[in-house]
Amino acid sequence: MSTVLETALLPTYPETKVGFVEGDGMWLTGSDGKRYLDFAAGIAVVSLGHRHPAPLAAAHAQLDKLWHTSNLFATEPDVELARILSDRFGGAHAFFCNSGTEANEAALKYARKATGKPGVIALEGSFHGRTLGALAVTGQASKRATFEPLGPAHFAQPNDIASLHAAADDDVGLVLLEPVLGEGGVIPLDAEFVAAAAQLATELGALLAFDEIQTGVGRTGTFFAFEQLGVKPQLVTLAKALANGLPIGCLLVADDAPQAFVAGDHGSTFGGNPVACAAAAAVCAEIDDELLANVSARGAQLARGLSALPGVTEVRGKGLLLGAVVDDAAPIADAALDAGLVCLTAGKNVLRLAPPLVVGENDVELALAILTEVTR
Repeated sequence: MSTVLETALLPTYPETKVGFVEGDGMWLTGSDGKRYLDFAAGIAVVSLGHRHPAPLAAAHAQLDKLWHTSNLFATEPDVELARILSDRFGGAHAFFCNSGTEANEAALKYARKATGKPGVIALEGSFHGRTLGALAVTGQASKRATFEPLGPAHFAQPNDIASLHAAADDDVGLVLLEPVLGEGGVIPLDAEFVAAAAQLATELGALLAFDEIQTGVGRTGTFFAFEQLGVKPQLVTLAKALANGLPIGCLLVADDAPQAFVAGDHGSTFGGNPVACAAAAAVCAEIDDELLANVSARGAQLARGLSALPGVTEVRGKGLLLGAVVDDAAPIADAALDAGLVCLTAGKNVLRLAPPLVVGENDVELALAILTEVTR
């Protein structure tokens, strides 16, 4: 990787050990020519593997037709993607943006206007993005007025119903949950806890939102993780895997949710980009029963293997979003990288694995063999 390039970047990320120049399927190639088995997928983003032919062809075809028009005009790809996601959800309208953070910002604003209440219940350890709320520093009073005051948040412990009720307040207009806390340690939410959260949202006159940025688009074995929890939220946010690596985010609002946004309330210059939407539509078409069955089978295989590794005290997660609890995860991830396996961490003591959903049985065995070697 070019040192000039690294020098020119703001130091907002840890220093990189490897620079990648090419990807193909389950594999990445480093700038030194070494190949790496990818069990990170760009942090649960490249879910169909690198250069998958379906989104690749769709993006190329759209690049040859139309790149951008703005949201003042409709395009075929964003209309089609909205229809596909509505069908998958069971009736919803979509707002497209560029990232998961933006999708969550849209959810926060939507709930604020729909309920007239600023408070949010979220979970300790959750991760919903890095913006502080760009609206708070937007110098146009007419755009801010509907949503002021900005804040506050109340935090409950995951899977602790008593803690959830203790966080309740009359100001709460949104209950925001990750079905599996990703950055917070790969912690799946119990169905009972989610049901209690849904009931509490109803009692408070709040909306229930699921942040499915990491769990959505097939990662847990169903298109949406909420399908396994017995609760259907009013708001869902998506991003990461939706276009297999092209920038896109989405807020889905259920057809039966309270109405809120009108023209001018929210927007995104690049949201609904035709190329990204064309790729995303192709991705959605690939998330079929056969692929979802592979997610469940390979996830179970990977979980069994992780449980047998030296030093692993617990394996948790769903589908192909798994966390292995160890004393110190970073040295294991670093050693695995040196040995040719890319994986992630989630906090100090969780090794996180989120391979492409197309991962094969032999790929899992190879990853486990590398992890076995580096944890001895």
